[in-house]
Amino acid sequence: MSSSRRPVAKLSLFGITSLNMRNPYMVLWWSATFPGFGHFLLNQYLRGTFLTLSEVIFNTLGNVNEAIVYTVCGNFAKATAILEPRYVIGYIIIYFVSMWDCYCSAVYQNKLYSIAQLKNEPLPSMRLFTSEVQYIQPKSPLSAAMLSLFFPGMGQLYNHRIGLGFYAMFWWWLYVALSRVHESLIDLLSGKLTESIAVLRAHWLLFMPSVIGGCVYHAFIKAKEHNMLFNLEQRQYLAERYRSSGVQIFGKSGENR
Repeated sequence: MSSSRRPVAKLSLFGITSLNMRNPYMVLWWSATFPGFGHFLLNQYLRGTFLTLSEVIFNTLGNVNEAIVYTVCGNFAKATAILEPRYVIGYIIIYFVSMWDCYCSAVYQNKLYSIAQLKNEPLPSMRLFTSEVQYIQPKSPLSAAMLSLFFPGMGQLYNHRIGLGFYAMFWWWLYVALSRVHESLIDLLSGKLTESIAVLRAHWLLFMPSVIGGCVYHAFIKAKEHNMLFNLEQRQYLAERYRSSGVQIFGKSGENR
């Protein structure tokens, strides 16, 4: 029982779940950018998934993104008229509760991580499953970020976060199709500036900057965490492997021998 009470990381079919020190305000920021993103950073993937779904559903039903566009354009009367209060109220509640929840979770997880570091329980290096192989290996944070920049979700697959990777890829395809951004780009490259603007669907387009930014940041941070876990696992293994060795690199006083 005691050997598994304070684990730092666990390997599962869907990837590596680990405790890490987090800046609660950074987690709060990403939750404000897109509800659920802060929870993804905390490895709370189930609640993060439901929160991202609620963001899209209530935002769409309440016409929130359209109201933002009209507000930015200075048309406040149109922005007010287009909102659906019965959905907007629920949207606002979920939005702020999500921010509060991920901030509190980040603060508590930092405490758990500090305790887990003191316990220093052994990390698994790999796990074999019927349909997948999961293992801790060094990653390139820059490569992970660039993959998510080119196509959100690819950086998560690079980090072996399978479920989140395909979830992000599905939604990115949906945003691209519904916003018609590719059609707009083709018109723009063809010199049809007016048509390229007219074809865009602002409601779905406004989701895209937050999604691509969140995927890039998540992939970058998780790759760095994989490197930390790899170094920790190697250090634990070597310490255990040579525990009984009489070879000493440093003496008790810290002087070389």
